[in-house]
Amino acid sequence: GYDLRRLGMLLAVLDKRCGFRFGTQDVFLNIAGGLRVEDPAVDLAVVAALLSSYEDTAISNKFAFSGEVGLSGEIRAVNKVEQRIAEAGKLGYEKIFISKYNQKVSSTETEINFVKTVAEFYKKLFFQTPNPKRQKRIYCLLHSCFCNF
Repeated sequence: GYDLRRLGMLLAVLDKRCGFRFGTQDVFLNIAGGLRVEDPAVDLAVVAALLSSYEDTAISNKFAFSGEVGLSGEIRAVNKVEQRIAEAGKLGYEKIFISKYNQKVSSTETEINFVKTVAEFYKKLFFQTPNPKRQKRIYCLLHSCFCNF
């Protein structure tokens, strides 16, 4: 399980800082294996899952996430980030998203993406990763805007 108060806080941050209106949606979060997770570093993975569902776009299973989300939408540094990156590399993850405040770390096995805010994380996750389905949808939205003038 996951702390429902923490989930509520993440949903409020996504609403206030990024404009995602989860208040009109039913939100269910399942942690595989029924584990009880209390590590705040899982916040970024939860946000990624929420955004993936909201956008109806799958995130690569080669991405890993480690970061705590604050009330103002900042991604905070987490403890033992070097070990987390090394373990992600051993498990076959090609890219990991971590806080910009952990910039002193490096990796030869895994590409590290530093993010400072939830909004920046959203842009890097969905707009800097090639996705033909998303590009087609954005083109259709732009095209319909131009046709209405």
